[in-house]
Amino acid sequence: MSSPPDVYWRAQQLAEVGHYAEAERITRAGLAAAPADGWLLTLLASVLRLRRDYAGALSAADAAVAAAPTLADAHLERAENLIVLVRTAEAVSAAGEAVRLAPEGASGHFVLARALAAGRQFEPARAAAAHGRTLDPGSVEGLLTAADVERDAGNREVALAAARAALAIEPDNAYGRWLIAMLDAERLKVRRSMRALREVARDHPGRADIVSMTWPIRGVLSGLRRGLAASAALVCVLMLIGAWWWEPAGTFARLVAAVLAAVLAGFAARVLIPAGRLPWRCLGLLPRLMRRADIAGLALTGTAVLLVALYAGIAWWPLPVLALALTPVLWLLSMVELLGAGLDDPGSRQALRDWADELREWWRTTRKDLRDSWKDGDATRGNG
Repeated sequence: MSSPPDVYWRAQQLAEVGHYAEAERITRAGLAAAPADGWLLTLLASVLRLRRDYAGALSAADAAVAAAPTLADAHLERAENLIVLVRTAEAVSAAGEAVRLAPEGASGHFVLARALAAGRQFEPARAAAAHGRTLDPGSVEGLLTAADVERDAGNREVALAAARAALAIEPDNAYGRWLIAMLDAERLKVRRSMRALREVARDHPGRADIVSMTWPIRGVLSGLRRGLAASAALVCVLMLIGAWWWEPAGTFARLVAAVLAAVLAGFAARVLIPAGRLPWRCLGLLPRLMRRADIAGLALTGTAVLLVALYAGIAWWPLPVLALALTPVLWLLSMVELLGAGLDDPGSRQALRDWADELREWWRTTRKDLRDSWKDGDATRGNG
């Protein structure tokens, strides 16, 4: 494979310092003179991916692979885009081809590891990341890839150790700092997590992750959803037992309601108070559908916890029943929240569009096949 043209290096340097628009302009100018240059097409795909134009990036990566099928970088860039678009099987295949073409390149093994982890194939992902690190032991990318794989696999301590090792080499790495903050969040290290997210947003304002900074609110909603479903159901069961079979169970139901309401309120306070005002400020900046789902979830969750607590003092049977009836609505709101987050993320949004296009194509093909079968059946009956 020929070496990259001079324009490639100029555009790449601009992309490395975040001047994506200028890098894209220079790359497209180079492609105007050499439209089938695999290096430039690969760089264009990379720049478009960094600008979150994933459909355009994948088209450019496909063109790069077609123009230079033996260029490992083109296959790697295609794999990176396929990972973002949640097409993991194709991503694994593209990364595997890149590794086959350039087995000595550590980056290929790291991309393969991420693709395998996205497909929940954690053992092969660990092996690919480990092999890449043998090729480049001091690679920050390798350490962060290992951290990603372990986090996805649920091994938070191992992931944290790998991320910290990466930051020991490159202390200002924005992704590494963000990753440690989210690992702290998962371990309920609330103050430390929010402080780290605030510092990353301050140092890299163009990469501020608003959704991540609302994790205390969304985490409380997630925890209370599960807790309320179990708590309200348990109180209702005890209440029924007390009404129909064993009267002391009714008193026990009120005691259980008081304890569970206190536990749920304590959990919310344990997370929200150390988080401070930042999550609430960021809540208003969330995508509209996600924001509305979270606000409605907060209101309904607070109402349901209050109903359970009131039952401990009033012993009026509709209270826990109403709390239990609210839980399906809370789960529905959690699905709306996920939909809102997906529609806001360009990668997930493009994946949904691709899925919808495939569904429409399947329906057109199926309808055509049914019509053809019906016509063939009519013709057969007519001949008979």
